[in-house]
Parts: sequence; structure tokens; C-alpha cells
Amino acid sequence: VVKPSGVHLKLVLRFQDFGKAMFKPMRQKREEETPEDFFYFVDFQRHNAEIAAFHLDRILDFRRVPPTVGRLINVTKEILEVTKNEVLQSVFFVSPASNVCFFAKCPYMCKTEYAVCGSPHLLEGSLSAFLPSLNLAPRLSIPNPWIRSYSFEGKEEWEVNPLYCNTVREIYPYSNSNRLLNIVDMAIFDFLIEMFTKFGDDGFLLHLDNARGFGRHSHDEISILAPLSQCCVIKRSTWLRLQLLAEPEYRLSEVMRESLLQDPLAPVLTEPHLLALDRRLQLILDAVGKCIDTFGEATVVANDTTQPQSPAAHRAKLDT
Repeated sequence: VVKPSGVHLKLVLRFQDFGKAMFKPMRQKREEETPEDFFYFVDFQRHNAEIAAFHLDRILDFRRVPPTVGRLINVTKEILEVTKNEVLQSVFFVSPASNVCFFAKCPYMCKTEYAVCGSPHLLEGSLSAFLPSLNLAPRLSIPNPWIRSYSFEGKEEWEVNPLYCNTVREIYPYSNSNRLLNIVDMAIFDFLIEMFTKFGDDGFLLHLDNARGFGRHSHDEISILAPLSQCCVIKRSTWLRLQLLAEPEYRLSEVMRESLLQDPLAPVLTEPHLLALDRRLQLILDAVGKCIDTFGEATVVANDTTQPQSPAAHRAKLDT
């Protein structure tokens, strides 16, 4: 079935065991960067970014991205010939290059000129597992205090007020320190993959819809780290993990490279994107370091465990 929401074509695939997954087709080659003139809210959705985000999430030990894997799908045999959706059937066509293509109906970029095509039938894409139903796992969506402006003009308060975090600390649910620490985790994750976040979830945060990540390896958008730099707080477990991934024997780019080799579509990221992870990690460490120099480690680093874990404990966990 076609998922009607959003701005890009994506499909919901139903399996014989009644499971479901979101399929996002390849729209951009791995070596292509997002054009400099593109606003973040009209950027491409990249299937390999979804895959890479899942692996990075595990390496950081956040465990907040649903399982995602790359797949090479025969769009004729595995979509056109099995779907019962008449609308989807009607949007398949053969291109002048004799490739099987299809588009979908959605509010913005689901027109014929934005169709995706096989080669001639095979098409790369990412498959992300659906979350459990709301009956089994109730969820609540709330706005991220550091939400981006989705317009060509104007700025949000956090962009002009360096003391903005003082206001956020008074607002429920961010008056609960754990909620704020989770937002900082999400900002660190998003900065590493270079993605602008729109929403966050209450309680245990979920990092969903990561297809706009890994768009530009040559640019580091420091403003994504605003929750960290303005609030100057970070979980001890996150701080230790980041320090570990900066050590030569556990370098983030190397760990990501090895992890991504397990995916059927490997290589998932180009070398410049992998190296950008190391550069951005150092910028995160520098930001935390500045906070510690200003306020002291006891104030900045929040102990989120009953017994603080040593770097050796994190090293053992990373090896498993």
C-alpha cells in the first residue's frame, strides 16, 4: 500500500506473517551531496541514511531507531504483481530507457517526474520495521523545543536567545531532567548524521524518519547541537561512549564501517561520510569540554546510572 503522508514516495510492505515495514526507495546515489541551495525541509530522502542511522544508533547504544536493513527489490514481481492496491497498480509505467518505474500520490513530490525506477526491475531501498500498535505500545508526540522553522523566513526563539534553555527547563515535560537529557542525546545523534529534527517523543525518545541524514559530508551544522551547547548537560553514559569512540582503537568511522558491512547493500556510506563522523564527534567532545570548563564536570555530566560505568565497561559492551 502507498503511505499517503509525507513529501516523498514510500510504501508499506505487508509480510506473510502479518508484519509490516516501511520501504523507502533509492532516490539519490551514495556519492551525491545535497545541493547547497536546498533548504533542509525540501531535501531528498535517502534510503542509505535510514540504514546508516540504525547502525549508528546501536553503536551509540541509544537503541531508539527501529530495525532497518537494505534490500534489493524486484519492483515488478514483489510490488506490482502482488499489490491489491489499484491506485498503486495504476502508477507503474515503463520509461524510455525500458526501466520499470512507479510514482505515488502524496501532498508534494509524488508526481510522474519524481517517479522511482528499477534497473530495469531491481531497485535498492531501506526496510524499517513498524512500531507496535498503539494498543500494545501507547505513544505521545510532543514538539521538540528546538524545532526548526519550516519557512524561508523568520527564526525560532532558540536561534536568537542564548538563554533559551532556562525557559525550556520550566516547561513540562522538560522540567524533568531526564527528558532534557534525552533531547541532548537526540541532538548529538542528529548532528552526527547531519539531520534537522522536527519532533521528539515524550518518555523514551524514538529516533524515526532519518532519511534526510548524511546529506552533506563537507558541512557541519553546529546549530543542531543547540540543546547541548545551551543547556550544558549530558548523560554520563553518553559522555563515556563518545570518549571511547574517539580513541584510535575504537574510532567511530571504523566501527561504523565494520557494522555497515553486514548490510546487504554494503557499502552503505561513502568514505567521506564515514570520516565526517570522526570530525563531528570531535566537535561534540569540544562542546562538552567547553561546558565542563565553564560549569564543572559535576554540573554538566549527569549520572544516569546507579553505579557509574568505567570506560572499560563501555569498551567491553562495544565489543559484544
